[in-house]
Amino acid sequence: VEKLADREQDWEFGIRTDGHGSSGENTSPVIVGENSFQFRASGDNWGKLPEGWQYKEGTAVAVDSRDQIYVFNRGTCPMIVLNPDGDILRTWGEGVFTNPHGVTIAPDDTVFCVDNGDSTVRRFSPTGDLLMTLGTPNQPSPKMSGEPFCVPAHVAFDKRTGDFYVADGYSNARVHKFSPAGKLLFSWGESGTGKGQFNIVHNIVVDNEGWVYVADRENHRIQIFSSDGKYETQWGDLSRVAAICIDDRSGEELVYIGEYFCGIATNDIGSDLGPRVTIMDTKGNVLARVGRESYGDQPGRFYSPHGIAVDSKGDIYVAEVSWTDYGRHMDPPRELRSMQKLVRVSD
Repeated sequence: VEKLADREQDWEFGIRTDGHGSSGENTSPVIVGENSFQFRASGDNWGKLPEGWQYKEGTAVAVDSRDQIYVFNRGTCPMIVLNPDGDILRTWGEGVFTNPHGVTIAPDDTVFCVDNGDSTVRRFSPTGDLLMTLGTPNQPSPKMSGEPFCVPAHVAFDKRTGDFYVADGYSNARVHKFSPAGKLLFSWGESGTGKGQFNIVHNIVVDNEGWVYVADRENHRIQIFSSDGKYETQWGDLSRVAAICIDDRSGEELVYIGEYFCGIATNDIGSDLGPRVTIMDTKGNVLARVGRESYGDQPGRFYSPHGIAVDSKGDIYVAEVSWTDYGRHMDPPRELRSMQKLVRVSD
């Protein structure tokens, strides 16, 4: 992979830029998507942040039962809660986190935050009061020991039981299942490419029947397990699955996937495997895709989809780690768009 500094300064990843992370093209809203999944997209960084504030990069995003959007980020304030219009409702988390990574809203609207910098999972009230901590800050388990936690990534809830699962993660090829009170029930997984093996357990979600969907990022797939950790099936035709959520507020369970394509050369056959959002049903059928084969901040294109969430109107929120993958390597380094909203315009 070429280093950014080795390329002409005003060309970044095949996109003409104006020196400020913008393509210089018209970023007026456009309609993107496929089939019945059509969205209005703009090239803007979503959210009305005060002057001088920045996300730096969005690592995760979640929507609660009141359509309040929680943006977990590595910028001015780690947790920014907004309404669907992008107005800030509240902020919290300053001085708490080492490296924000994953956020999940529990069925009771409490907020689970995964910090992969200090290897902890914390539970907060919606206003930021700490309710529970799993793991000892800055004391990870031995690498690849299978014990929780060693650089964990995300949390998912079984709405039927209140049990939750932790994707663990970068230095453990493991999924841990906990009781609602935080008692470890059991774990499964090991490093590898076979069934039930993982290469970065990056995200996780549970459907209404209790099936557990695991984003096996560097194996380019989603693996699906029963609630007792038994392998069921897997989905391919995906590229570095980083983000995944399931939404059923439309009356049908839909799986929204953020594909975190970065720095992989492809031939003509694979040229469409760019950073994108894929929408599937729970049978694994692709319903629509948003995004193109190249990176960018033009409407409906992406840098690095790392977190994804959907509100009650079917609007999609995409958090991107654009600083880690691109902005910090630019000359000079600069913040790029890291939060994008896709507004549903048709059913």
